[in-house]
Amino acid sequence: MAMHKKSAALREKIAILPDTPGVYMYYDSEGTVIYVGKAKNLKRRVSSYFNRTHDSLRTNLLVRAITDMTYIVVPTEQDALNLEASMIKEYQPRYNVLLKDDKSYPWIVVTNEPYPRVFMTRQRIKDGSKYYGPYTDAGSARATLDLVKRLYSVRSCRHLITPEYISKGKGRLCLDYHLHRCKGCCVGLISSEDYAKDIDHIRTILRGDTGELLQYLRSEMEKLAMELRFEEAQELKEEYELIKRYQAKSVIVSQTIEDIDVFGIDDEDSDVYINYMHVRRGAVVKSVTLEYKRRLDETQAQLLAYAMNEIAESLGVVYDEVVVAEEPDVEMPEVKFTIPRRGDKAKLLEVSQKNARQHRVDKIKTMEKRNPETRTDRILQRIQSDFHLSELPRHIECFDNSNIQGTNPVASCVVFKDAKPSKKDYRHFNIKTVVGPDDFASMKEVLTRRYTRLVTEGKELPQLIVVDGGKGQLSAAVEALDDMGLRGVIAVVGIAKRLEEIYFPGDSIPLYIDKNSETLRVVQHLRDEAHRFGITHHRNRRSKGQAVSELDSIKGVGEKTRTALLSHFKSVKRLRDADVDTIAEVIGPAKASIVYGALHYDTETPDVASTEDAGVL
Repeated sequence: MAMHKKSAALREKIAILPDTPGVYMYYDSEGTVIYVGKAKNLKRRVSSYFNRTHDSLRTNLLVRAITDMTYIVVPTEQDALNLEASMIKEYQPRYNVLLKDDKSYPWIVVTNEPYPRVFMTRQRIKDGSKYYGPYTDAGSARATLDLVKRLYSVRSCRHLITPEYISKGKGRLCLDYHLHRCKGCCVGLISSEDYAKDIDHIRTILRGDTGELLQYLRSEMEKLAMELRFEEAQELKEEYELIKRYQAKSVIVSQTIEDIDVFGIDDEDSDVYINYMHVRRGAVVKSVTLEYKRRLDETQAQLLAYAMNEIAESLGVVYDEVVVAEEPDVEMPEVKFTIPRRGDKAKLLEVSQKNARQHRVDKIKTMEKRNPETRTDRILQRIQSDFHLSELPRHIECFDNSNIQGTNPVASCVVFKDAKPSKKDYRHFNIKTVVGPDDFASMKEVLTRRYTRLVTEGKELPQLIVVDGGKGQLSAAVEALDDMGLRGVIAVVGIAKRLEEIYFPGDSIPLYIDKNSETLRVVQHLRDEAHRFGITHHRNRRSKGQAVSELDSIKGVGEKTRTALLSHFKSVKRLRDADVDTIAEVIGPAKASIVYGALHYDTETPDVASTEDAGVL
């Protein structure tokens, strides 16, 4: 199907989108927000608008009107849903149909009364009541509310119950009391203090501590199962699973935060990215990321001050409370600066920092798409920094030994240039001077042979050697370099398989690189390539050895004859199946008779025949 055309700048933005949950905003040629959408996977969702012609005329008109886009990353899909709702209400985009009214998701409210009520609502009223949510699934909200009421007996009537109400005897025990769903607070059977204790427990659960609920459900399920009441136990199990899936609240829409401003910072070397989020009535409605380049070693506090001033001038923001990781270097007595350690504000700060970090990633991806060499240089600089090298490791070599119980010992050398395999430079080594399974001596032999030859021939030496193994293999490699006078000329490290730790010469404590580090990925690729290349060569040697061994034992058959026979017949099995005349055509009648007789000697013995088909060249 035909694809919608898009500008080069828009194509570039879509190409580097992350595979994370978030909210995207489309803009028209005048810079107006025309559509706000949520996505579980931003890259996949946004791309779907442009890779086909849509059945809906409205959608096709939207796609044609798009000239630019921005996005905000969030931790979860639910956060994306809540952020989408708040952004639609803020911007009222032309092409959004849903959520443009004031419809919202359900909340659970604990009223501000002497004997509070607990119920579900879609409207938030500023009357001192506490609202918990929002819930993206009304079923989860109802299940939570039902379970809370089963755990704690709270009233459901709408009377304003006060001490005066009780003293005048206006209350009357209702059916809920007789069903043990209420403790009779309307007639004073429970004090306001004892009732408040239950309410405090409910508030704790609604804030997100579902452990008590789940523990209660599990114990009830086990009790019912012991009593063979399996149908009732199954109902509780369904409620248990539903509660496990629900989230009591969202980071993006908070019931504890009103109007605040959040500044998150991502600081690395000279490039600094600062994200600004505006929160209104507990919901994120705006996100902007600024980029700064250090000139005079400015501190984060100074850069935050610059960012706050720029945001205030460009967006007309008047600050009241500002959430930051550290207090900016600016005098603002009328502004309250908050450095949160936990809670909703800390989570919002984390989201802001994540968006600043994502902006950096997007910038890097864009540069690397325009100039692929930029990515290579960045990776090499990362390796140089992690391994404390004096120069960029444009040429890296990795060595691995391979043997089985000391038989057919071999070694492999793989070469990476500019962080990519250079397969034409790969080399195999058959171990010549080492007897038995001695990996350390084998490693020393291979490195000595390799670099003695490179030095003799005047060829380029690598900047880094990676040895597959721990301290022992690394020590053997260092000893080989010392003997050749190359210690200090070529850097060398060892990588151990168990925990992917990196060993340096002379250091007893290994280096543990971040599992997501590009340095570790390159080193792992080197190690895996060396292992694959070495094991392939080892298998070939073993296969050839098995194939030739039967012919080796035949007197009067030399190496040339064996080579001629295996080149013609390809395997010992085919040679055995051939008649003497066919063999004679290859090596002559005299030797053919010897070979034929040797291969068919005692053919009636099954034990001999069972081992003959093993050798294949």
